[in-house]
Amino acid sequence: MDLKPYLDDLEQRVDNDAEEALLTSWRNFLDGRFTGDIFSPRRPKPAPPTLPWPKVMVNTALEDYDQMALQQFGECSGAIAGGRGNMLNVRCNYGTGILPSLFEAEIFLMDYEHNTLPTTKPIPGGLDGIKKLLDAGIPDLNRGFGKHVFAMGEYFQELLEPYPKLRQHVAIYHPDLQGPMDVCELLCGSDIFLYLIDEADLMHALLTLVTDTYAAFMHRWQSIVPYTAPESRHWGFLHRGAIMLRDDSAMNLSPDMFKEFILPYNQRLFDIFGGGGDHFCGRGDHFIPILKNLKGLDGIAMSQPEYNDMEIIFANTVDCGLKLFGLRRDAAENALRAGRSLHGLVHCW
Repeated sequence: MDLKPYLDDLEQRVDNDAEEALLTSWRNFLDGRFTGDIFSPRRPKPAPPTLPWPKVMVNTALEDYDQMALQQFGECSGAIAGGRGNMLNVRCNYGTGILPSLFEAEIFLMDYEHNTLPTTKPIPGGLDGIKKLLDAGIPDLNRGFGKHVFAMGEYFQELLEPYPKLRQHVAIYHPDLQGPMDVCELLCGSDIFLYLIDEADLMHALLTLVTDTYAAFMHRWQSIVPYTAPESRHWGFLHRGAIMLRDDSAMNLSPDMFKEFILPYNQRLFDIFGGGGDHFCGRGDHFIPILKNLKGLDGIAMSQPEYNDMEIIFANTVDCGLKLFGLRRDAAENALRAGRSLHGLVHCW
């Protein structure tokens, strides 16, 4: 497929001044210099495309690097066309199963029409299967989706090379490696919630292996796409630090279990890679008083505020100098109406 017409179109529409102004506004937000209630930046004016950009379905992108590039650059085109305030970024979009697939977890593709990223099935054999993973150690990083992630990262660099404005303003952000506990849940399935009680030592060993594998994968990734400290882009946000961890599994764990099985492994990755952000879906108000203690944590990207006591969330984020990225607007506006200060640290689209 010839991507040149689309990249030419995007290069032509990128406005250096607008992108620099947007970057400055994001940096002001990170530095605590935003003085409004809700940080919601926008580009000064829309820049519509000069040719129609096709919608690329997820399964099509998984099968073809050109289609993956078209899908991702299409998101950048949409941001500029809509005058939106998200930073321009692309990623190797292979879903939550990237690290599990290195351990030969079977990839599970959703039906084409669902347009949803794939995941993986649990390792067969239960505890025996997990013990085999531990005996084998850090897996080949080119297994499963790994080889496609690295190849796509190199291809993004190649595609950007002839375009000075795109090279300057479009970031390639790190692939979805989840967090150590989330990867372990994918490998174990729902049995992990029994294993954490009945086989705690084995689960610590698995968490250590997954953390080691995450670090090895990220080191190789950064050899292809170097980290430009002190900031990163992720999902269109700008945040300090190199990585964005995921802790979706934590909604099912007690605060004590979060402290034992999640916090130390997240901290190790933050120590290695210079901190970053953390995302969780569902309920997190029970563990956020512990999560906030991660050294190097810049902010939280949470979803589903309706499942949370937002006063607890605010008290353990914005009151402590941590940002909230991409908070649903109604949750922020409800807090303001109730007289709650957000300290200029809440971002909403």
